[in-house]
Amino acid sequence: MPIYSYRATNSAGEIIEGSMDAGSEKDLVGRLHKLGYIPIRIKHFEEGKAEINSFMALFNRVSSQDVMYFTQDISTLLNAGLPIDKSLAILVDITENKKFQGIIKDILKNVQGGSYLSDALGKYPDIYSPLYVNMVRAGEAGGVLELILGKLAEFLKNSQELLDYIKSAMVYPLLLFFVGGISMIILLTFVIPRFSVIFADMGQAIPASAALLLGLSAILRIYWWLIILLLGAAFFLFKRYINTTEGRLNFHTTLFKLPMAGKIIKDLEVARFSRTLGTLIKSGVPILEALRLVKDIIGNRFIAGSMDKIYEQVKEGERLSKPLKESNIFPTLAVQMVTVGEETGRLDELLLKIANNYDGVVRNMVQRLISLLEPAMILVMGLAIGFIVISMLMAIFSVNDMPF
Repeated sequence: MPIYSYRATNSAGEIIEGSMDAGSEKDLVGRLHKLGYIPIRIKHFEEGKAEINSFMALFNRVSSQDVMYFTQDISTLLNAGLPIDKSLAILVDITENKKFQGIIKDILKNVQGGSYLSDALGKYPDIYSPLYVNMVRAGEAGGVLELILGKLAEFLKNSQELLDYIKSAMVYPLLLFFVGGISMIILLTFVIPRFSVIFADMGQAIPASAALLLGLSAILRIYWWLIILLLGAAFFLFKRYINTTEGRLNFHTTLFKLPMAGKIIKDLEVARFSRTLGTLIKSGVPILEALRLVKDIIGNRFIAGSMDKIYEQVKEGERLSKPLKESNIFPTLAVQMVTVGEETGRLDELLLKIANNYDGVVRNMVQRLISLLEPAMILVMGLAIGFIVISMLMAIFSVNDMPF
């Protein structure tokens, strides 16, 4: 029977931590309720395996995962009947990230001072997006804050899971590229120079491929600082260019037109658009306000640019499906599902189904891309290293053939 670690609170607001074996998370929740505890967070516990903090946590930054856990926890506490100030006070005690703990303390102070939760969250736009703040504001206006926070927690969880999947899928190709690059640098800067001394003493011509490698090795050893400086300058200028409106639009347009990566980016943005818009509409946010907020969370500026036209057409009375179809960005299946949602009055439900469908499409495409990328990288690295080895062997053989 699996063992779960849990963090819960009792009626007095005290934090209780422990572990318990249970058939599932649902069984554990039931047992905790019988004990009079309100479960806040439950994790599957594997003996002997320590939890590894994320790279971001090393620098004590507030990550998207921290915000997701905050939303899940406060939703759970509010649904259990605790007031907002007591819920925030509990979260202050259980938050491990010191920087985020200080932010929650400030939010609690503002709420205790009479501010709405949405206004307190809005003071931290780098952590709580306009989408997040406006959903909380809609929940406060409708008296369904705990319900909205539950939907927001589900939204953040789904988005985080897809992002984590893409990141984990890219780990091996990046590691392969790093190891291959280091191997090439070692060969060019430490191994090949040893041969250059031998060839120089012979004073004879060597094959062109070996001469090319020796020249490249000399450049790397002598001008390595200049190469690093040029690469750094190029990176700085590129970052500066894409931080401009025109540069970012051109860069994102280029990405969108790439053969396979462009399709992944397109489907990823369709999933993000559908999930965000569906969650906002289901939470009671008017469609025009929802479309305005959606534009801010679209990562690709080329796609975000089409949101203005979609917004204006919907504002003039058009159904959402018409401008989506005319944008030539959204797939036919997604447009047809939006049309069905509008005709049946289930637009929010259909948008969330579109998001789930395209999450699966993105996962499959990423998996296929990685399955093609890995052997391609191995082949390229193998050819490069093979070229170096064969060139050096040819040079050695040419030395052996020289008359003495």
